[in-house]
Amino acid sequence: MFTAIVTGGAQGIGKAISLKLIQEKVFVFVLDNDTEALEEFQQDYGGKHMCNTLLCDVSDQELLIKTLKSILQQRPSLRYLVNNAGLSYLKPLDQLSLEEWNHVLAVNLTSYFLTSQYLSKNLILNKGSVVNISSTRALMSEPNSEAYAASKGGVTSLTHALAMSLQPNVRVNSISPGWIDVQQWQKTRNRKFTSWANKHHQQHPAGRIGIPEDVAELCWFLLSEKSGFITGQNFVVDGGMTRKMIYEED
Repeated sequence: MFTAIVTGGAQGIGKAISLKLIQEKVFVFVLDNDTEALEEFQQDYGGKHMCNTLLCDVSDQELLIKTLKSILQQRPSLRYLVNNAGLSYLKPLDQLSLEEWNHVLAVNLTSYFLTSQYLSKNLILNKGSVVNISSTRALMSEPNSEAYAASKGGVTSLTHALAMSLQPNVRVNSISPGWIDVQQWQKTRNRKFTSWANKHHQQHPAGRIGIPEDVAELCWFLLSEKSGFITGQNFVVDGGMTRKMIYEED
């Protein structure tokens, strides 16, 4: 049985990816820094004996490496790595502190480098694959998103660099989600349901807002041998929004 690691895997898109991997008979180490979310995940899905939940702040280099080392000691058959952990501070440029900037980059970008670097030998040995979760914010921006946009732009570039460094035994790709409604994929205390207006759905050329399963299905395809001729690429999953021309009319 092959093994996967999903960072930020207990909620949101990461949770959908973790469950998709379990469905595909992959043993998943779910890393997250939210104890409550991890406990719920373990309670709901741990009985299948297809996952192990681990508390880990990926911005803490020492803790991250210690966690990865423990995983390899338990299951050296690691084949899949999904770097998904992420956060943002949407603050006016003149209010964003250097500490906040560094924290966003530590979680959203540096941790992706560290996991890939530390796990590279095992991934090469097992002819594995890596999927990094980027964002359409690597390609376009809203105001007050400098740290997040910079980190996701870095993820997209890191992806094709890793693909070249780890060739030919390891493939590395990234996914850039757009508007994905993750409300139902949060821990119970934060879970809610918003009935989005039709205008919100129809602004997407695909006719709807995205759901986490949209990303999870593509993620599994990119990890699996079905995509064996694909590496170093970024896949935008946004219902066509980044291809949509918008003009304001008088």
